[in-house]
Amino acid sequence: MEELQLEEIRKQAKEVLRELLETAKLQPGQILVVGCSSSEIGNFKIGSHSNGEIGRAVYEALYEELKPAGIYLAAQCCEHLNRAIILEEEAAAKYGWEPVNAVPQLKAGGSFATAAYQTLEHPAAVEHIRAHAGIDIGDTLIGMHLRDVAVPVRTARNRIGKAHVVCARTRPKFIGGERACYDEQKK
Repeated sequence: MEELQLEEIRKQAKEVLRELLETAKLQPGQILVVGCSSSEIGNFKIGSHSNGEIGRAVYEALYEELKPAGIYLAAQCCEHLNRAIILEEEAAAKYGWEPVNAVPQLKAGGSFATAAYQTLEHPAAVEHIRAHAGIDIGDTLIGMHLRDVAVPVRTARNRIGKAHVVCARTRPKFIGGERACYDEQKK
């Protein structure tokens, strides 16, 4: 893939992320889960043309924005690793998620998760998380890794490369019915 194309993919990923962060208002220590199909970005069927350059470009673009903000990036693996998550060991410990033994590869885990595993300071694989927000690039189905009450976030950019993009934030459950009062800051 040409560097110019990779740079455009990086730019698109950052645009989506910045808009989601503005809406989701994530705080340091919270988690953003990302599912990313490099095949879909390259205009192929999901899981058919995993591309390490694309996976790394998207991962690096997101990580360089999230790291200074203190937000953990969680990379969802593909179905061959049962959609396990790669994230910093520190985040897994903070939230009490038990590590499992799996190392993502291009064809078993996916290019995005592989880039995360190769780049994070102390990578850990876990089976399940409850993320505060997420980006789904290429219809990878990240919903299983979001906290209850996911709220769709429509971004101006709905594609990265050729892949469809859907974002979500989460919010606390509203309980108590019509007599309850709610904190407007948490909607």
